[in-house]
Amino acid sequence: MLEIWLPLIGGLILLVAGGELLVRGAVQIATSLGVSPLVIGLTLVGFGTSTPELVTSVQAALADAPGIAYGNIVGSNIANILLIVGVAALISPMVINSVALTRDGAVMLAVAVAFSIVAFAMPLGRIVGLVFIATLIVYVYLAFRQEKASAPGGHGAVYDKSLALQSTDAALSPPATPQKPLLISTLIALVGLVLVVIGGRFLVDGAVSLARGFGISETVIGLTIVAVGTSMPEFVTSVVAGIRKQGDVAFGNIVGSNIYNILGIGGFTALIAPGAVPAEIVGFDNFVMIAVSLALVAFAWTGLRIARWEGAALLAGYVVYVYFIWP
Repeated sequence: MLEIWLPLIGGLILLVAGGELLVRGAVQIATSLGVSPLVIGLTLVGFGTSTPELVTSVQAALADAPGIAYGNIVGSNIANILLIVGVAALISPMVINSVALTRDGAVMLAVAVAFSIVAFAMPLGRIVGLVFIATLIVYVYLAFRQEKASAPGGHGAVYDKSLALQSTDAALSPPATPQKPLLISTLIALVGLVLVVIGGRFLVDGAVSLARGFGISETVIGLTIVAVGTSMPEFVTSVVAGIRKQGDVAFGNIVGSNIYNILGIGGFTALIAPGAVPAEIVGFDNFVMIAVSLALVAFAWTGLRIARWEGAALLAGYVVYVYFIWP
C-alpha cells in the first residue's frame, strides 16, 4: 500500500509546489524583461498554474497510459464544473458577468464538442495538437485585445482565472519592478520545472500501480483521483473567491481552466505523444463533459447567476458520476 500511495501523494505535492515555483520564477523573469502585467496575467499566471495537468498528461501518454493522460483532461473538466463550481456556489452564489458567459462560456462548450468529435473520428495526432494549440493562441490574443480595450461588459474568463490566482497568492502578481536578480528568478523557475517533471513521473507511476493493484482501469483512476488531484489549484482559488463573494472570478477561473485543458493540455499531449483517446472516454465521459458544460452555461444564463441550489445540484451530479464509473 505504501509503495502505491507514497508516489501518488508525493507526486501531487511536488506537482503543486513545483508548478507554483515555476510560475513565480517565470513572472519575475517576464517582469525583468519588461513584459506588461496584463500579458503576464493572461499567459504565465492564467495558464502557468495548469502545468501539473500538462506534465501529468504528457508523461502518462509517453508511458503508454492514455487512460490517465486523457482521463486527466476530461475528468478535470468534469470535476471543475460539478465539484468545484458546486462547492463554490454553495459557499456563495455566483454572479456572472456577460463576457465570461457569452464569449468564454460558448468557447468552453465549443471546444468540448470539438474534442469529442475529433476523439471519436481519429487518434489525436500532431496535426490535431497543432490546431488545438494554434486555436488557444488565437483565443488568448483575442482575450488580450478585449482586456486591453476594457470592454464595458466585464472581464473575460482568462483574466478572471489570473485574478483568482493572484488574489490567493500575491507572489504571482507581477511586481512594478523586478524584486530578484534575473539569475535567481531563472533558478527558481528551473527548480519548479524539475519538481513538476519529477512529481508528474511519481504521480503517473503511482496511478498505474494503484490501477493494477486494485484491478481498476487506468481510465477511471485518471478521471477521478488524478483529475481531482491536479485540479487542486483551481479548487483552492475558486473556494477562496467564493468566500470573498467574488463569484464572477470563480466562474471565470473554471471556464478558463476548462478551455486550457482541452486546447492547451490536449494539444501538447497530442503533439508530444500522439495516440487515441480510450474508447471508454469517447463513448461516455466525453458526453458527460459536454452535458455538464451545457448545464453550467444554462445555469449561468438564468439570471446571470448560479444559485446555491444549482451548486448543490452540480455537486450531487459529481457524486452520481463517480459512483457510476467506479467499479
